[in-house]
Amino acid sequence: MLKKILLFSLLVSVTLSLKAQTPNVYQPYSFQFYQKFDKYVYDPQTRFHSSLKPYFADDSLLKAPLDSFYNIGAETRKRSWIRRVVRTQHLIQVNKEDFTFYGDFLPDYSIGRDLSGNKTTWQDSKGFQFGGTIGKKFFFYTSAYENQASFPDFLNRYIQKTKVVPGQGLSNSYANNSNKNTDYSYVTAIASYSPNKYVNFTLGQDKIFIGDGYRSMLLSDFATNYPLFKITANLGNVQYSAIYTSMQEPNANRLSYDAGFRKKGGVFHYLDWNVNNRLSFGFFDAVIWAAKDDLGNPRGFDLNYINPFIFIRPLERNNGSPDNALVGFTSKYKISKGATVYGQFILDELEVKNFISNKGSVRNKWGAQLGVRGANLFNVERLNYLAEYNVARPFTYTSRPYGNSNATIIGNYGHYSEPLAHPFGANFREFVTILSYSISKIDFYGKVNYGMYGLDLNGDYYGKDIYRTYTSAVKHPGEVDGNGHQIAQGLKTDLLYLDGRVSYLLNPKYNLRLELGAVVRNESNDLANNQTKWLTFGIRSSFRNLYYDF
Repeated sequence: MLKKILLFSLLVSVTLSLKAQTPNVYQPYSFQFYQKFDKYVYDPQTRFHSSLKPYFADDSLLKAPLDSFYNIGAETRKRSWIRRVVRTQHLIQVNKEDFTFYGDFLPDYSIGRDLSGNKTTWQDSKGFQFGGTIGKKFFFYTSAYENQASFPDFLNRYIQKTKVVPGQGLSNSYANNSNKNTDYSYVTAIASYSPNKYVNFTLGQDKIFIGDGYRSMLLSDFATNYPLFKITANLGNVQYSAIYTSMQEPNANRLSYDAGFRKKGGVFHYLDWNVNNRLSFGFFDAVIWAAKDDLGNPRGFDLNYINPFIFIRPLERNNGSPDNALVGFTSKYKISKGATVYGQFILDELEVKNFISNKGSVRNKWGAQLGVRGANLFNVERLNYLAEYNVARPFTYTSRPYGNSNATIIGNYGHYSEPLAHPFGANFREFVTILSYSISKIDFYGKVNYGMYGLDLNGDYYGKDIYRTYTSAVKHPGEVDGNGHQIAQGLKTDLLYLDGRVSYLLNPKYNLRLELGAVVRNESNDLANNQTKWLTFGIRSSFRNLYYDF
């Protein structure tokens, strides 16, 4: 262990001494925004590391297209200050040789109609952002929103169950009925230091996304922001990241009021290797552990997890650890300029005998993804597309009970009552298709999700809810040793989610836009048929990635 720490320290010391350009400015992640740059990111002439997000906006590959985007419709200084702030520049902007600073007010207001629920919906979000650089190596950014909203019924049911607004934090009102308004806040803060182009250190409260698709089966940006410390090393064809996080579970049994919400830790490692200009492989591992079990016994921090070199899983097993460890694999291949095939595989627990026998063991827990994405479909400039298939077996991402109780909420692959990977949790199949087109300042965006999953029935646990323990799985008649579990078992449910948006960009500096949207959602099974038709119109800002398609 000491040798590994000394070796890592030596590598860091060597890279700190190197002199080179230092990409350092973070571009907040949003799938809809990032998709605009597919033709650059997935160009077969480059070896850009595309899987780990957010990107650096001042990376040599992205700088030119991002500068072009931010200067859309740029107007001269002869225009009034109000017009420039609304259309072309930040509210506050300072550009010095060794210091930059910007600040903005972020309005996010919308009004809508839930036609199926016969109710008016609205969102009143007031936010701000500021950021900048000190020298060429240090970057800082923070944004915050104070929100009040009235959501359609399907989102209110989710908030009532989890007490969390999807991906945005605790609801202060808990949405106790379908007409209840919701009050919540959302904060992001990042400090980033790049001593050179080879190493970056990031400390803050944010999200990480790993993958090339719309969803991630490894680590997504669905759950609420969490404190993190990330070390990223770029050595030519290899990019390596070690991510250390602190998470919590507001719905877990509290050991005492003074102790606050139950705490859990997470360590994630991801290595992305560009074999050549077209082919890439990625290797992932993660471990989640509870600070204390349900009896108050401290787990503590295992010093072995400081080791930045993967893989954790063999180490965790050899130590007899009770923690929840996962391993994963990613790949992509650039078929042609503007077309890329990508995939993921996540393995939550490996028992070779059960995996090969395919008898449906409760401990055969895995998920996978296969997709294709690209730019300039049918040779139409700025017409981007994606088609993706995702699947997860029952009980994937769950854990066994912690301590001597039956509770498992604190040890699973989740944070703040939400999955860290796919929003569906587990026990599902899903197809996603997306088309987007930009012409001047107008964006068109269309998405179709079709999901099939199995819900719990009559109190029996069928494996979709990752906040239950796999040891409480339903026992199938005639099956022994926890076998017989199949994907989408339980109350078979179909979900169709159609999402269409048209937006007009006002100010690219903070993505200020007018947006008209429509959602059609239909969730059906033998017991119920929940339909939603939802129209919205608003003035939106920021690059936040928010998911309601589950």
